[in-house]
Amino acid sequence: MSEQDKNYELAKERVEKKMGFMIHAGVYVLVNAGLITLNLTRSPDKYWFIWPLGGWGIGLAFHAFKVYSTGGGKSWKQKMIEKEQARLNQ
Repeated sequence: MSEQDKNYELAKERVEKKMGFMIHAGVYVLVNAGLITLNLTRSPDKYWFIWPLGGWGIGLAFHAFKVYSTGGGKSWKQKMIEKEQARLNQ
């Protein structure tokens, strides 16, 4: 497999992970908007919607961290190896 093919596959994997996160975020917004509406119209004296909003929000935050903080597919170790290789090849 050529370097260009590897880069394409890595880019494709990153885009798929980002799309997966965006779908997750969209579903989170739509479902929780529905829950908030339901809560405020049916039982406005108790704000129970904060529990699913917060719990799911934590999961969404971890998903975002995984997608955006690790380079979308490369591990920290792999990124450090590539950085060291680039430094040695100068």
